[in-house]
Amino acid sequence: MFSLRCASFKSNEVAEIDLQYEKAKKYLDKKKYLRAQEEFNNLVIRGTHTDLGDDSQFYLAESYFLNKEYILAIAEYDRLIRRMGFSPYVEKARWRVCESYVNESPKYFKDQTNTQKALSKLQEFMDDYPDSEYKIEANEQIFELRNKLAYKEYETGILYIKMEEYESAIISFESLIDNYYDTEVLEKGHVGIIRCYTLMDQKEKAENYYN
Repeated sequence: MFSLRCASFKSNEVAEIDLQYEKAKKYLDKKKYLRAQEEFNNLVIRGTHTDLGDDSQFYLAESYFLNKEYILAIAEYDRLIRRMGFSPYVEKARWRVCESYVNESPKYFKDQTNTQKALSKLQEFMDDYPDSEYKIEANEQIFELRNKLAYKEYETGILYIKMEEYESAIISFESLIDNYYDTEVLEKGHVGIIRCYTLMDQKEKAENYYN
């Protein structure tokens, strides 16, 4: 009798979790992200060891991502990746982490910590999923992020020129050339070095570099 009651209780609990999951998904589909977050967060607590455990965790992260709360989304996607490596959602979760860091990447003249993180995550993603459906988009994002970092290096060189610190400017331009040789900013780095030599009255070095 006791085992029957346990089985009945478990069956009712699973049914309740299924209903709550459908309710949460409807909120998500209707773009009611805050309500979806509440429901999925509760589901993650209640249903971790059910068949809907990874679904709930993934869609909790999605509800943050779609609401443009990217840092919170990253934390929830990471929780899925770490705890549920078996899940079919892992690849999509890792891609969303990449997208989140890309969305958090600021203009080139600001601190580029999140740009570096985005680039690192994208490169790791491509290493692990070389044939992913997101391959083309990932490569495009890598190119854009590298361009942004190259512009950051270039603008640093220009700032040094304005301060008349030409040796430091050359170091910045050389760093650009060495590290971002495949970007559209490369030629600007070469021109910057020639400009520095000219401003330092080292015309022979400028001409040799040009040649």
